[in-house]
Parts: sequence; structure tokens; C-alpha cells
Amino acid sequence: MKTPNALNQPVGILTGIGAQTANRLQKLGLCTLQDLIFHLPLRYEDRTRVYPICSLKPGMSVLISGKVEFTDILPRGRKSLICRISDGTGFISLKFFHFSASQHNALKPGTSISCFAEVRYGFAGLEMVHPEYKVIANPDGCITETRLTPVYPLTEGLGQNIIRKAVRQALDLCRQDPELLTDWIPESILKQYHYPSLADAIQTLHAPDESVSIEALQNGSVPALKRLAFEELLTHFLILRTTRNKTKAWQAPSFSVGAAGKTATNHFIRSLPFKLTGAQQRVIAEIEADCRLQHPMMRLVQGDVGSGKTVVSAYAALLALTAGYQVAVMAPTELLAEQHKRNFSIWFEGFQTQVVYLTGQLKGNARKTVLQALEDGTAGIIIGTHALFQDSVHFHRLGLIIIDEQHRFGVHQRLALREKGQQGNIRPHQLVMTATPIPRTLAMLQYSDLDISIIDELPPGRKPIVTSVIPAERRADVIDRINGWVGKNRQVYWVCTLIEESEVLQCEAAEKTAETLTEALPNVRVALIHGRMKSAEKDAVMQDFKNHRIDLLVATTVIEVGVDVPNAGLMIIENPERLGLSQLHQLRGRVGRGGDDSYCLLMYQAPLSDTARHRLGVLRDSNDGFVIAEKDLELRGPGEVMGTRQTGQMHFKIADLARDADLLDTVQQIGDSFFTHSPQAIQPLCDRWLGAPTEYSEV
Repeated sequence: MKTPNALNQPVGILTGIGAQTANRLQKLGLCTLQDLIFHLPLRYEDRTRVYPICSLKPGMSVLISGKVEFTDILPRGRKSLICRISDGTGFISLKFFHFSASQHNALKPGTSISCFAEVRYGFAGLEMVHPEYKVIANPDGCITETRLTPVYPLTEGLGQNIIRKAVRQALDLCRQDPELLTDWIPESILKQYHYPSLADAIQTLHAPDESVSIEALQNGSVPALKRLAFEELLTHFLILRTTRNKTKAWQAPSFSVGAAGKTATNHFIRSLPFKLTGAQQRVIAEIEADCRLQHPMMRLVQGDVGSGKTVVSAYAALLALTAGYQVAVMAPTELLAEQHKRNFSIWFEGFQTQVVYLTGQLKGNARKTVLQALEDGTAGIIIGTHALFQDSVHFHRLGLIIIDEQHRFGVHQRLALREKGQQGNIRPHQLVMTATPIPRTLAMLQYSDLDISIIDELPPGRKPIVTSVIPAERRADVIDRINGWVGKNRQVYWVCTLIEESEVLQCEAAEKTAETLTEALPNVRVALIHGRMKSAEKDAVMQDFKNHRIDLLVATTVIEVGVDVPNAGLMIIENPERLGLSQLHQLRGRVGRGGDDSYCLLMYQAPLSDTARHRLGVLRDSNDGFVIAEKDLELRGPGEVMGTRQTGQMHFKIADLARDADLLDTVQQIGDSFFTHSPQAIQPLCDRWLGAPTEYSEV
């Protein structure tokens, strides 16, 4: 019988951790001793040396010592305790807004103390506010630490001292029994990349000695941190690759294209009002090859805005239909789902199949009719939002799932829809699409359970969008330009970006902008669309804009995906510095969909930071979504690029994909070798980093 690992014990067994403290630790995800071990400091404080007071500058966080010269309570304004100390080289004031009588008495003149805090300018010169301090009984005693002091992430009711003490106890346990922290990375790999052992890495990061600089710890160049980041990234790769291997073991329907199927696909391609690009044809061939196999396709199709992913997915749908299976198409917003419904209805008009539509807004008899058509098989293609995987939805014979803007759903929702189509041990094929180009480093990890196809060619005749960066002071010039543009019978988007993370404020700002523009442009038909409008209202506005009953559409970022109006060739984006490059590129992609020249004006609020200026310059100079996505990753990090607020995206305890991107090639290479040379290490690593069971492993 396997001996339980002592690190799996609850934090409540530690000295000083009562039930209330254990509950607070749980809020941080710290339930076991192992959780504590891997709860790394946010930053470090240097208390290894005492700084002379004369050397202090505002912004420094330092340890000082000196004698109290005087203590006073200031009654004016907010009552505060002021204590001035001197070390012979200079003096500094200590300020306490919350204090007790005993504290006042302890800080009497002549008392020697040491204190640590950030130095700042105060009313009477340099000061420290609420410093950590100790009364020094023996002025000749050592007041410095031998190691850097860790500063941990906290929650309400938890102090640094409590968590430091808890971590120290967990580390002591590991030192007493080195086998508790099993090193699952082979020693040959550790030597090759000059990584320390797991125990040494953990010890270094919780209590760095004088040989480790704060700068190296903060920028992630310390081998101990690289080693842990590597192990965590490797584990995520392994679990997704395990998922992929398990998926390959499942059965799936084979969409063999016989004579009738070939006739149907040829007719479909001939009936399109445009010619497929070489890139589209290549991706279609990859999908066809997948669907002929008897295990589930798991393919991600990446393509820049306007590259023609939707028609490629429609071709895949046709393969399923001709083989006698149903197709589910899931989109993240009703706007996008509605557009897919229109496109698929047109493309499949000459085919004997029913295209139906399901969202949370569909109620009553209309909903019952759609659900019945799905269950009895009369509906061949179902298009909708996340409503597709609700309990009331039952498919007759689901063979293919198409998910658009995959990163907006996340793993849980993707898996939930797939479960819907499972019959016995047969599962449907899956095709997921994104118009957000994913940097190669992210794709290697985030989607290592998927095969990846890239549509890297725009349809002929698509002209690059001319992008300009202008200050908000030129707003009047921009409004004048709209008059001229509308006079040429063209249409305009005016995008109001997010304000303080509030959808309500965002919509209010858009409403105010629409009112202002309506007054300033009396001969221009202005309308408004935002996320708080009802679906029917949004649809009506979009249809009016598409049918050119509206000249100028004021919108929030709700139009980022799913709107296709070829006559709209001018976009103004207010406060573009608030958005990431990838999102700006998505918004810009709403124009440039016709044959005429198109323009995007990025109207920023001065002054711009150097980083913001650089980011907007990248967008101005490039129309390549993949170049822009790589730059976005470099400048803002993966959470922003991929939208980690979405359900199911990977969250890392230690790794930082922007900082640790250089590890990913190695992770993939070594990860593949684990299945051959170290298969016994895969599950323990997953238990350590992801918990067991994980949502990825039950597939």
C-alpha cells in the first residue's frame, strides 16, 4: 500500500494555524502543506544590511536603525503618532495613524530601534509610514537578516508573519524528509539545463541567501525560478498531450467522400460567389483527411480577420451532412451566431438540409420546434451560442462540432458540447476556429491537444487598411472627415472603448458620444449599438447598418467579431491605448471588407506613455495579425492576449508565458520524450501542479 505523502496534510496541523486562519489560507487556495510550498513570494525585501539615514532617497524600501529623539501626538486632522529617529548621519520621521498607548510609551526618547518601510517625502522631510519596527535591547546585537525576506500574496485577515511561519514549518518538514519533494524531472535534464533540484529551488525562492539578487528574482532569471516554471509548463503540456492521446483512442464517424459526396462538395464550391484561396484549399484538404479517419478530429483553424475561415467550416459541415450526420456550430455572441446562420442558410440553400438557430433568447413553441428538429434529425445544422450544450438539447446523430472564437469559451464548455454528441464510444469530430492569431509559443502550450491549421492568405482584392494614430485634440477634424466620407455614400464605425472595466459606464459613454455626433452631424444618420441592448434591438440596428439605412454606427467593443458590412470603410477608435493590440486588430478588421480603400483612425488621449506609443505604432505599421499577436504577447503578457478571464483558460502558479517563452520549445521536445522514457512521472506531476483529477484528464 502506498504511503500517503505528508505534504498532502491540511495546513491546520501546523503550529499557530487555527480553524479561522486555515479558512483564510483556503481563500488563497492553500489547503495542504504542498500548497504552501508552492505559494511563492510576490517580491522580496532586503533586510540583510542597515542603511545610513543620510543615504536614503524616496522610493527605497530599507532597513535602518537609530535612537528616538522625540515622540509626539499630532491632534490636527487625522490623529497621528510622530517619532523622529537619528543614527548620527541624519534623521527621519516615523508616522503611525493607528497606535496604542503602550506603543507610544515604548517609543520614548533614547530608545534604540530598527525599522523597515518605504521611504517617502513628508511634511517635515523624509518619513516612513507604519514601518515594521523592533525595540533593540542590545544596540551591539545583530539586527540584520541573513537572507532576503519573502513577501507573500495575502488575503484579508492574514498577515505576513503568519504565512511566513507556516511556510517555514512546511519547509522544515521537507528538510527532515527529502523524499517528500520527489524530483520527477530526470537528473540528466537538470544537468543539461543547469537547473537545481526541486528541493533546492523551493528553498532558494522562499529564503534566498546573499548570493541571489532581488533584481534577478524579480526578472525571473534565477535558475531556481526557471526550473519551477519549466516543470509547471511541462506539466500543462503533458496533460493536454495526454488528452490528445486519449482522444485518438476514441472512435468517431468516418466522413468518407463517395461519388455522391464528391458531387455535393464540387457543387458547393462552384456555387460560391468567390474563389477559394490556396490556403483555404490546403486547410480543407487537412480537414478532409482528418474526417476520413475513425478517431475524432481535434483541429484548430487560425486565420486573420477576413481570411475566410467560416466557409472552410461550412465545407467541413457538408462532409458531415453527406455522411448522414448533424453539425453543431457554436459562436460566443448572438451577433456572430446570427451572421453564421445567415451565411450557412445562403450556402446550403441548394442542399436538402434544414439550418436552425438556438440561443438563450429563443423561447416557447419556437424553442420546442428547434429542439424537436434536433432530436428527430430533421435539422441538419444547428447554429447557436452556449445554449447548445444545455440539458434540454438532444441530438439525433451529431457528427461534427464547429466552435468559433474558441478562446472565448474555454475547455469546460468545449468538452460539455462534445459530451452531447457521444453515442456509446463514438464521439463527434471537432473543428475550432479563431480570428485571434495565437502566437506560436502560446499555441504550443494552450492548444497542444489540437492539430493546428493556419489560413495565412487573404482573398484576392483585399486591400490593407490604412491606419493612422492621432491625438483627441483633432476630434473636430475627424468629425468633418465623416461628413465627406458619408457624402461619398460610404459608412463609418465609431468605437468607444472600455471605461474602468464597467459595461454600464462603457454604454453610457457610447450613448453620450452618439448624442454628440448626432448634433454635430445633422445630415448623417447616426445609430448606437452596445452590449446591454436586447438581442432583437442589436440585430435590428445591425441589419439597418448592413442595409445602409444608417451612415454612422457608434458602438462599444461588442462589434469586435461577427459584423460584415463591406460598405463600411472608415473606423474611428477612441482611446485605443486602453485596449490590447490583438483586440484593436480585431476591431480594425470590421473595415476593409469591400474592394475600396479603408481607413482606421486611432484617436488617443495625450499624453501617451512610451509603451502605449510603441504599441499603437505596431498597429499602424502592420496589418499582419500574427506579427501583432507576437508583439502583444511581448508587451502585455499571455493573460491579456488570450483573455484569461474566460472559463477554462490555463492559470499558472509560477510560470509567466511572456517571461518564460524561451522554455516552450524545450518543454515540447522534452514533453514528447516523457511518454517514452518517463511515463511514470506524468501522473505525479499532474497531481502536484494541477490537482487530481483535473478537468482536462477526464476526457
